[in-house]
Amino acid sequence: MIDIKLIREHPELVKKNIEKKFQQEKLPLVDKVRKLDVKWRELKTEADSLRAERNKISEDINQAKKAKDEKKAQELLKKAKRIPEQIAEIESQTTGMEEEIKQIMYSIPNIIHSSVPVGRNSEENVELKKVGEPRVPSFPIPHHAEIVEKMKGVDFDSARDISGNGFYFLRGKIALVHVAMLAFARDYMVKQGFEFVIPPFMIRRKVVEGVMSFKEVENMMYKVEGEDLYLIGTSEHSMIGRFMDKTLDENELPIAMTSYSPCFRKEVGSHGLEEKGFYRLHQFEKQEMIVICEPKDSYKWYDKMMQFTIDVFRALEIPIRVLECCSGDLADLKAKSCDIEAWSPRQKKYWEAGSLTNMEEGQARRLNIKIDGKTGKYFAHTLNNTVLASPRALIAFLENNYQKDGSIKIPKVLWPYTGFKEIKSVKI
Repeated sequence: MIDIKLIREHPELVKKNIEKKFQQEKLPLVDKVRKLDVKWRELKTEADSLRAERNKISEDINQAKKAKDEKKAQELLKKAKRIPEQIAEIESQTTGMEEEIKQIMYSIPNIIHSSVPVGRNSEENVELKKVGEPRVPSFPIPHHAEIVEKMKGVDFDSARDISGNGFYFLRGKIALVHVAMLAFARDYMVKQGFEFVIPPFMIRRKVVEGVMSFKEVENMMYKVEGEDLYLIGTSEHSMIGRFMDKTLDENELPIAMTSYSPCFRKEVGSHGLEEKGFYRLHQFEKQEMIVICEPKDSYKWYDKMMQFTIDVFRALEIPIRVLECCSGDLADLKAKSCDIEAWSPRQKKYWEAGSLTNMEEGQARRLNIKIDGKTGKYFAHTLNNTVLASPRALIAFLENNYQKDGSIKIPKVLWPYTGFKEIKSVKI
């Protein structure tokens, strides 16, 4: 959410930002919220004037009583009794207007960073770099579902019977590799100085409203019927929500955390849920990194966090590329973002395995996360990044480490986690 001062003082800047995101239908919202804000401030001024008048009348009543002028005192009392009703009526109007303004402000996109390329959708995202050699072996690589089924590493059919499409049972050594990858990602982040946290897996509506764009909620999140609780779509939601309505001392910053959680997503309208495999799922697991920092430091952290994910994939011997998200591909809360895409030698293309985002102060403003610094109190900047999301990352791992004889090579960094310490290639 942006500062309403921007709309008061620089409405054209806000409109230009909306145009860069190709959301022309939202342009009228800027003028609408400006008019509401003017009226709201007029009413607040009127209410303040009435309170001042009430205080003045109280003094006049006291003076009239001291002068034993009962007639004047009674007239003033009648006048004073009407003022609370007038104030209450104004407050009723301003409360409704405050809520309307807030809802509109939630719909107006965050100001994107000046470095973000302008484009309509993901097709116009810009490649920043490639890491690792995207090889295509001379032998065919089966679909990942076929690989894991031959190794008795998954049971899709039973999961479908008890839960429906988009769920799975991971088994045996495939399950061990899945857990090993997440454990390696966790330990790598801890070595970088991040605090490891396991957060709540359900959050309340007020947190949901603070951490994500409204249009994402219905398509992504599962609501617990009859309760004010939602299953998290990513641990970022509860991790950032932990600091809601808190004022942090500048000496506490930066706060750098890495969190593990299962993630639950509806994936409404997504293609691929009917396909056997791990591309589209209602449930998966993820190691995340979250940073809350001073505004001046957030893009230094952005670059650091990108490198951390690159290092993890490099260690797992999975080639990746980094794509800068263009303006039209950014969710409304994002100021700058990039996607990390893993190489698929079977499909001969890259596909999304994670994302890095700087929300700047947009998310902190919604959640009221402030910093108490030398210059006063101001909103923090928040960032989040996927360290590793699996079993989607497991697909890339399987394909890139698949051997001609049908075995899967386990990179050395995972040997301590899998127990495969003696050999470089095992048939799991």
